[in-house]
Amino acid sequence: MKYLMRISVFCFSNLIVFGLMSAFASATEISGRLTVYVVNYPLKYFAERIAGDHARVVFPAPAEGDPAYWMPDAKTIGAYQQADLVLLNGANYAKWVKKVSLPRSRMVDTSIGFKDQYIISKEVVTHSHGSEGAHAHESLIFTTWLDFDLAGKQAEAIKKALSRKKPELEEAFQKNYEGLREDLMALDRQIKEIISKNPRIPLLASHPVYDYFARRYGLNLKSVHWEPDETPTPKQWRELKRITKTHPAEWMIWEGEPMKATIEHLESIGIRTLVFDPCGNVPERGDFLTRMRQNVEDLLPIW
Repeated sequence: MKYLMRISVFCFSNLIVFGLMSAFASATEISGRLTVYVVNYPLKYFAERIAGDHARVVFPAPAEGDPAYWMPDAKTIGAYQQADLVLLNGANYAKWVKKVSLPRSRMVDTSIGFKDQYIISKEVVTHSHGSEGAHAHESLIFTTWLDFDLAGKQAEAIKKALSRKKPELEEAFQKNYEGLREDLMALDRQIKEIISKNPRIPLLASHPVYDYFARRYGLNLKSVHWEPDETPTPKQWRELKRITKTHPAEWMIWEGEPMKATIEHLESIGIRTLVFDPCGNVPERGDFLTRMRQNVEDLLPIW
């Protein structure tokens, strides 16, 4: 009996030790994940695709508004400071970064590799984005990811940064990056094929965020500065009329669904509307890739 009891105690003790070892292994696995903070949704999507389960990717900007003009509170800035990596878009996106102290060794400017391809606007316009207040659209255009080739380069910069942090996972990161890159290049090829049918069709954009998109795919595009949730002023309508005298566009591309009255007024002067979501923030449905695929599909009626 005592022998059996000793065996039972031994087995029970081993079970406890095994359980503790398993718990420790799980804790080690969890603590081994990288914590990555980002400044916009495209970077979050790219980082999640490349890192997989090996990183926790955090994009703390509120769901409403443009993250480019968001200012995080002190607590959120502290979280950025503690992250293993801070992924920046570059091209003067997220101007708050210059106003705070972030660890330079952990900051990754994902577009610095093609800095010579940045687009500089010809004008600086100051206006408001609803609750975000007045701000200026400065000379440097920052929506780099709407050129899907440049988006692929930003993804590559993320892959390299993750690999520096976790060199033992470089092969996994490379494989995930290649899958993402192929998805982006598929979009690139599809858009080129669509637009090649008639690249000189005159188009309007409600906002100057499509510059990289227009350059990459050869669009004949002119931008105004209208907000989807605001009624255009008489001055803005007059400016549109002036533009269309030499640029007879029949379509206007919007960041979001414009107001019904705006749509009706545009239709009355022969201009139809479509939404091409730049996806700077988390989309209401789907993810970056599904949203971009829908954007491409929505372009088809023009051609």
